[in-house]
Amino acid sequence: MKTEKYRVSSAIKLQDFNTKEVLEDAEKSLKKLRKKISKMQDAMYAEGKYSVLICLQGMDTSGKDSLIREVFKDVNARGVEVHSFKVPTELELKHDFMWRHYIALPAKGKIGVFNRTHYENVLVTRVHPEYVFGENIPTVKSLDDLDDAFYHDRMDRINEFESHLAKNGTIVLKFFLNLSKEEQKNRLLRRLNIPEKNWKFSAGDLKERKLWDKYQFCYEDLLNRTSKENAPWFIIPADDKPSARYILAEILKKELDKYDFRAPELPAKDAARIEEFKNQLNNE
Repeated sequence: MKTEKYRVSSAIKLQDFNTKEVLEDAEKSLKKLRKKISKMQDAMYAEGKYSVLICLQGMDTSGKDSLIREVFKDVNARGVEVHSFKVPTELELKHDFMWRHYIALPAKGKIGVFNRTHYENVLVTRVHPEYVFGENIPTVKSLDDLDDAFYHDRMDRINEFESHLAKNGTIVLKFFLNLSKEEQKNRLLRRLNIPEKNWKFSAGDLKERKLWDKYQFCYEDLLNRTSKENAPWFIIPADDKPSARYILAEILKKELDKYDFRAPELPAKDAARIEEFKNQLNNE
């Protein structure tokens, strides 16, 4: 698979990217891939130099939860940490907008998955700027202060944050699940038509759906401003879930392959005594 076509490496228009790509045997291929990803995480943990931060963004129903479940199913449960960022708590609002994300970062050797991310601070708050008032920022006195320059400055701060992470051994990979409006409609209807799925539906989903075009504008802007060599964005066609999962897993493996994680070898003095150690155990 040529994964570079999904990477945001120059100025893009979202409308130029497919929302649906159906790959043959995607589920079967994913099963093989996730075993390889598991082995890579084991080696990364043993090496102890790097961590991985995977950022997932997408419109409601884009399939983030099921993607996390399926892609990382074979990874050691202690090797993956998933954080889902919802409305900031009272404590979180007493800190800067990046604080709650910083304290959730993965330790060396682990994979961290942000299900919705620090980009909500230049996405949802840009669509609903009144939310920013809850942060009690001294320089924000009215909606007029929440202009493009305000959000672009935040994006600059995010770029600096991710650059800092990369320099300290965190591999940052960001994925936008590119869902069509028609497929979102189908998935929302499914939640309503299947009783056991009703709990997943929220009337708020329909309110946000009416703001679709504004969200698409904000996504396009942030993708163009925050896809960097050390923290790239990848646009994943999300209308077909099995294919989306496989594409993301393939990109993840190829990106991690670049680091050639290796478990450390035994010190020479211990390696020379392996047979002695075996005999000690076998003769207990």
